[in-house]
Amino acid sequence: MELRFDTYYPYAQLTEILYDLCKTYPDLLKIESIGKSHEGRDVWCLTATNFLTGNPEDRPAFWCDGNIHATEVSASSALLYLLHKVTSEYKTNPEITRLLDTRTLYIVPRVNPDGAEQFFAEKPKFLRSSTRPYPYDEEPIDGLQLEDVDGDGRVLQMRIPDANGTWKAHPDEPRLMTRREPIETGGTYYRVLWEGTLKNYDGVTQTIPRNKEGLDLNRNFPANWRQEAEQVGAGDFPGSEPEVYNLLKFVSSHSNITGGMTFHTYSGVLLRPYGTQNDDAMPAEDLWTYQKIGQKGTELTGYPSISVFHDFKYHPKEVITGVFDDWMYDHQGVFAWTVEIWSPQRQAGLTEGFDKNTKPGSFRFIEWYREHNVEDDLKMLSWSDTALEGKGFITWYAFDHPQLGKVELGGWDVYHAFRNPPPQFLEKEIAPLTDWVIFHALISPELSLVSLETEKLGEENGKVVTRILAVVENIGWLPTYVTKKALERKACRGVVAELLLSDDSVILNGKIRQEFGQLEGRSYKAPSPYGWHADPTDNRLKLEWVIRSTPGLEAKLEIKHERAGVIRKTITL
Repeated sequence: MELRFDTYYPYAQLTEILYDLCKTYPDLLKIESIGKSHEGRDVWCLTATNFLTGNPEDRPAFWCDGNIHATEVSASSALLYLLHKVTSEYKTNPEITRLLDTRTLYIVPRVNPDGAEQFFAEKPKFLRSSTRPYPYDEEPIDGLQLEDVDGDGRVLQMRIPDANGTWKAHPDEPRLMTRREPIETGGTYYRVLWEGTLKNYDGVTQTIPRNKEGLDLNRNFPANWRQEAEQVGAGDFPGSEPEVYNLLKFVSSHSNITGGMTFHTYSGVLLRPYGTQNDDAMPAEDLWTYQKIGQKGTELTGYPSISVFHDFKYHPKEVITGVFDDWMYDHQGVFAWTVEIWSPQRQAGLTEGFDKNTKPGSFRFIEWYREHNVEDDLKMLSWSDTALEGKGFITWYAFDHPQLGKVELGGWDVYHAFRNPPPQFLEKEIAPLTDWVIFHALISPELSLVSLETEKLGEENGKVVTRILAVVENIGWLPTYVTKKALERKACRGVVAELLLSDDSVILNGKIRQEFGQLEGRSYKAPSPYGWHADPTDNRLKLEWVIRSTPGLEAKLEIKHERAGVIRKTITL
């Protein structure tokens, strides 16, 4: 099946594409199901590495997933683009070649296939996440049911004349609805609702019930998880939902994972932990490193890099809990991010509070929806008229509603303009994100054998005495432990060296298995080598054994760190 980046793929087509990629690049890609969704669909994970040169679990790895939220299908496209790029440019792109020769990528393009299928349905249903009924298995008995009432394939808005309505038409641009002034009277006013029908309508009240499917899968991870009474959509217990459990099990059982990104929409921003507490709660070294990685992300993608707690809270007095990136950092001790694809505001030329040059504390990704000037709306409307050829904002048109009578349908088609990039903008939007993934994967720690020497010290009764001397370095930018939080959590062991010998061999000096500490990287070095700065060899380890054995026997040397890789050598004694 042809892979295109100007369209979005439902589950069957996505599956076919993934298998086709693996068939085309069998030495670089393998696919497996890491579990089932609520409705029983396989959740596909692709492992990308050069399988001809080593075991993927023996290499530092980076995790990517997308589309945990049902309507955010461009997240799957971003990961398809990543798979396409690393396979098609292997051997021609030096960074990608090094990536697949020395690292592993674990990629789950669609965490939540059930919810996405609802988005792609002939009569779409727009859910937050899972299709499982929660917290109650019952349909709402009354209120507004979002649906395409006129059958044009869109769910827009309904503009309903109402003498006490909140909205009025802009005097210069009648398509645009603006707020009625606090003491204003005497005009033509409207109430605005989502397009849909009213169940058990009493002719007066127009309520908006919560969806029967009330889960938010990105509130179901263990970090700071709270019950439904405190965190809407949290689920029954941490990891209660199969889509989340699939990720928890895989990541926790793959200790070589050194970082991760989860792809969402929308806002055009790179989000980092914490979502629940001030930056001061984070080890300073981790904060500095997060900021450096984020700066590179901004350089490559144009997306600002910000803290969720400081610049992306949905309400200034509230936090969200049970999210993926907090769990990855706080429990697993790796640098993890949430990438929000696509910013309609920046597309429309709104830079104040959205641009990468905005000062921390001044971003308006969330604040803008509470309060902004009408001039912003006019810019957004002009953008839809030109860049989106009028398909983002639909001019109001009359409709005879089955319960409300004469209304008008129109307004923003948010699923075309906001939720995902319109197809013609998709590739341009997602392509730079791949470069940041490659960068992030390549900064991981990496064990390297600097030297391996053997020296014959003498002979005893037909046996040879041999000294083995090995020097190992971490040549990666990050330390082997990755984060200071990992040290706090005791999330990974230090370097382990093991020498496997035949029964005819005896170790005179050293041990069969030795565990050492961690090896530093280059991430905490100063920007300039002033006189009081120095570079100790804290990234290097010297190993030594003295062996008595029959001449010509072999010893198997294995030096490993679960996050920095494995070195294996055979030594003739």
